[in-house]
Amino acid sequence: MGNFSSIDISASGLYAQRMRMDVIANNIANATTTRTDKGGPYRKQEVIFQAHSGKLDGANGGVEVAGVVESPEPSKMVYDPSSPDAGPDGMVAMPNVNVVEEMVDMITATRAYEANVQAITASRSMSTKALELGRV
Repeated sequence: MGNFSSIDISASGLYAQRMRMDVIANNIANATTTRTDKGGPYRKQEVIFQAHSGKLDGANGGVEVAGVVESPEPSKMVYDPSSPDAGPDGMVAMPNVNVVEEMVDMITATRAYEANVQAITASRSMSTKALELGRV
């Protein structure tokens, strides 16, 4: 297939937004995780999108996930001397996750997902109508 069809382009958007929603859900789930296997608090993850490269199939169009990276934002410091993760000054390094921002991002990703579903539905409907016209 030389070019992505409209359905293929929308399907790539569905995959990308689903990945984004999975990462956002993981961020929200770890919004209070102060200790990880790497040491220190959980670091917010972000999905990086890029235009479909066509490296594998030569097709152009659509979007793909280039990767998932840690946010460069610093950890939030909170005074909680009763925490087992508190330093000598009573400060605890908390994840750099803002749950309100994550929820806004989740709504945006959900809307983008829904838009891609509607585009697929419209493409399918147009194809069906074209076939019906061909039968007449």
